Formats: sequence, structure tokens, C-alpha cells
Amino acid sequence: MAEGTKADPWELVTAPGSSEYTMYRDPDADPPALVCQVGSTTLKYHLQAIDDLHSWLLEQADWVPLGAADESKPAPEDSVEAWGRDPANPVGGWYGLRKGYRGRFGMYLPPLLEALGLAELTHEKRNNTVRALPKP
Repeated sequence: MAEGTKADPWELVTAPGSSEYTMYRDPDADPPALVCQVGSTTLKYHLQAIDDLHSWLLEQADWVPLGAADESKPAPEDSVEAWGRDPANPVGGWYGLRKGYRGRFGMYLPPLLEALGLAELTHEKRNNTVRALPKP
């Protein structure tokens, strides 16, 4: 397993298996960030998203739709994507840090949780879901 650093990023695949990407922690960023590299596109999310999403999924105690959507599109209700934008979440809104690229939280964070052993995902062509696993 990779260390999740810039020098040794996590190599991940989206739930449907359609895209490969990397993520790594940047604790020295302001605020601390998760950097997601998808081809030539860089997305950044609050680093605390890993623990916050895992805690929220544990509270749901069931499968939750991913609901991935670009920032300019509405997120499906009761989805990971909707929670990642909700003013009631721990960061008070968007986990995405780069304006114009704040969406796709539901696409890129759940596979990381799966790789870390914190969640399990379905791997269908569409409409994937995630549920939390207890911390290993």
C-alpha cells in the first residue's frame, strides 16, 4: 500500500473502473489538503474529508449512493456528493477547495476510503453505492 504522499501517492480507480487517478495528503497546505490528480486536472479537498466522510457513513449504517456530479450540477439528494457540499457538514459546505473543481467528491473520495479499508463500494457501470466499515 502506498504511503499517500506526493512521492508515493495512492493509485486509485473510480467505482465503475472507468478512470485511474492518484491522491496524496498535503498536510502543509493551507488548509491541509488531499490532492487528487486525474490526468492533467488537479482537484483538492480538505484533508479531514477522509475521517469526516468515514464518520458520516458510519452514522448512515447502510449503503449510500455516490451521486458524483460536477460543481455546476446539482448533487443527488442523500448522496455522498450532496453531503460533501452540505452547509451542515463539518467544514460548513464544500470539501472541494479549488473553485470550479469542487465537485466530484462522490467520485474520488469513496475509492480512497475503500483502499484504506474504511469502506466498501459497489463496482457497477452506474449508480454505485458505498458503506462504511469499522476502522481496521
